[in-house]
Amino acid sequence: MHTTAAALCAMVLLAAAGSAAQAQSAKISFGDDSSEYARDGECDDPRFTGEGMARDLSDDNISRDATDCREMYQGGMIRPVRTKAETSTTECASIDYGDDSSQWARDNECDDPRFVGEGTHSIKNMEDLRADASDCRRLCEAGSVWLK
Repeated sequence: MHTTAAALCAMVLLAAAGSAAQAQSAKISFGDDSSEYARDGECDDPRFTGEGMARDLSDDNISRDATDCREMYQGGMIRPVRTKAETSTTECASIDYGDDSSQWARDNECDDPRFVGEGTHSIKNMEDLRADASDCRRLCEAGSVWLK
């Protein structure tokens, strides 16, 4: 009897969690599938972050990979990036920025794909991960970029 009740409770909780994710995704405008990378099994929209994301991202794909992003979001593989209001410049002191080995280092834009904000470049390449330390540190401390 207890096993049946526990199993029933577990099923109810799973259903509620799935319903909550679907309700939240109804609030997100995923856009359309007009990107050349739409429906390729990974989310290419840089408004999201997580393990279901494409390796390299471009702002050109904002709201243009709806099916992939919706499926990844509902599956818990991605989440929306944090907004500036959800961060604090005090976080900047604990970040491992890496070095300045990127060809784009010291160009007054943060090219590290871990960051978002008005101080980032519109194209985010994994080659620049932890490779634009000076720009990203300065812009983080100024509140112009923050970790996703």
